[in-house]
Amino acid sequence: MFNSSRKEHVPKFLQLGSSALPSKTSTTEALLSGNLATIPAVTPQPMTYGNGSPVRMSDALTLFRGRKRLSERSVPHDVKRQRFHSHHSETTVVNQAVPLPEERRYSFPRSHQSPLFPAYYIPDLTGCVPPLPDTLFPDPIETTLPVAKDKLSQQVLELFQACQQQTCDLNRKELCRTELQREIQRIFPQSRLFLVGSSLNGFGTRSSDGDLCLVVKEEPVNQKTEARHILSLVQKLFSTKLSSYIERPQLIRAKVPIVKFRDKVSCVEFDLNVNNVVGIRNTFLLRTYAYIENRVRPLVLVVKKWASFHDINDASRGTLSSYSLVLMVLHYLQTLPEPILPSLQKNYPESFDPAMQLHLVHQAPCTIPPYLSKNGSSLGDLLIGFFKYYATEFDWSHQMISVREAKAIPRPDGTEWRNKFICVEEPFDGTNTARAVHEKQKFDIIKSEFLKSWQVLRDKKDLNRILPLRTTIQKR
Repeated sequence: MFNSSRKEHVPKFLQLGSSALPSKTSTTEALLSGNLATIPAVTPQPMTYGNGSPVRMSDALTLFRGRKRLSERSVPHDVKRQRFHSHHSETTVVNQAVPLPEERRYSFPRSHQSPLFPAYYIPDLTGCVPPLPDTLFPDPIETTLPVAKDKLSQQVLELFQACQQQTCDLNRKELCRTELQREIQRIFPQSRLFLVGSSLNGFGTRSSDGDLCLVVKEEPVNQKTEARHILSLVQKLFSTKLSSYIERPQLIRAKVPIVKFRDKVSCVEFDLNVNNVVGIRNTFLLRTYAYIENRVRPLVLVVKKWASFHDINDASRGTLSSYSLVLMVLHYLQTLPEPILPSLQKNYPESFDPAMQLHLVHQAPCTIPPYLSKNGSSLGDLLIGFFKYYATEFDWSHQMISVREAKAIPRPDGTEWRNKFICVEEPFDGTNTARAVHEKQKFDIIKSEFLKSWQVLRDKKDLNRILPLRTTIQKR
């Protein structure tokens, strides 16, 4: 992975040999301040950096103060901030750009906790059991995989078991998150780094990238100005002081800007955003859907692998994001004549309140019981039905996919929805998660893949006909 001269700069606890991996017992006894259990058996070592020019906190804060004054003078209010339901019209300042007094500065993973983001506790994710707070809620309900009685269902199940994210994969991402949070807090002392997306929502695979959300305060951040500047400081930190184990940090100036980078130790690609807090909320909403019914995760994983194989799973190339695909599967399972999933937001509004404080959001999956559906359809039948629904039943021209409502609803008449080919409602902020599909040619290709796959599976009932299993499993 590294040459010998560079490896010595890598923090010891990020060198993931077999001896560095924690036991389940030590993990589940850990108190954490981030997303998953920190590993008590592994002590963070002082960081030895490369020879790049350092990012000093005083420089960063001075730069940010200068940017703040500039933004107040010349940057208009960004309408994109409306997605955070902000009541403020002015550009806000991260941490007021002033270092806290020494006694009020907190640095994860020490025993103190930030006053803005209280610590919480989640045991290790092992097998099919989602992590649950040990002391606040009842013991986790162990989920079992569905029984496969036919060939197609067995193929779906085997693919899921071979490709689903393992505990060791999650631990590697968590170790990287822990160290990055510690270093970023040298610049923004009260910030918090969350692992979000497929790594944590139950739908990850062994090859899933890592998504990180840097929360600098529990208030909206202007994505066009503040977020970009914060990320430029993070990028500088990664490319200088942390260059011994972070490579290719790149600032992507999208609607929600991100820094893309690769952790050399775990070989995981990461995307890091600033204050896109809806991603934290929907991570735990999806996590709840993933575990309340045991057919959900296998079905979602196969659909994601299928879409990737057919080149319709890349929002940067005008097709469907993995998030949109997950919502499409959930929506299909909600709209069956005998539903397999409910609307969690309707049934448990207090658990999925969009205004809930971030440090409480993780509790939602722990309070929702399993959903007992009368629908006994096999995984194979559900997969065929999924393709049939989007190939022949769903009205793309007039309907919007809504997991929040658990049904297809008429398209809104707003600019974000008008003349769009695919409309998938984000369950919390109401935006269109499929807005990347903006070319009719790409939309036609997507529809064609649904139709062809439905026809093939209906006639042959062999997953290999639409997704080569051996190759897919090898790629994980």
